[in-house]
Amino acid sequence: MRRDTGPMSEPIAAVIDTWHEFLRGTRPDALDELLDDDVVFHSPIVFTPQRGKAITTLYLTAATQALPGDAPTGDDAGDHPADVAMPGGSFRYTKQVLSGDTAVLEFETTIDGLYVNGVDIIRCNPDGRIVEFRVMIRPLQAVNLVHRQMAAMLESMSSSG
Repeated sequence: MRRDTGPMSEPIAAVIDTWHEFLRGTRPDALDELLDDDVVFHSPIVFTPQRGKAITTLYLTAATQALPGDAPTGDDAGDHPADVAMPGGSFRYTKQVLSGDTAVLEFETTIDGLYVNGVDIIRCNPDGRIVEFRVMIRPLQAVNLVHRQMAAMLESMSSSG
């Protein structure tokens, strides 16, 4: 994985370290610490920006449950850097660029045999809280699949809660 970073004192570096801990499952409560109350979430499947900590938490939690991807098999099983992969699935970050208050994290996964590639663009404030989280996904078939997966997960979460 390529990791370009600015000075490590930049708040974005600590934010991304905590984000990785959340994804790994070692800090399941980290979203409360990471997200600003007025965070704006830009989803690849929802036209309007989602505003606020509660809705962003809902979307990010649903994504981590719906999109870890297929379990790695064969040669892929050992290729996932432990600090950037979700346990049990094929989701992993392949590139990471940190600069100023912004991180761009490229990811890939395989869901139901379909390759999914995308980026998370994360911006934080000087206090180290995420104020903007933008997800972009390709190809079109992946967007459609993610839309179905997220709709099912959000429905499941709302009916169980």
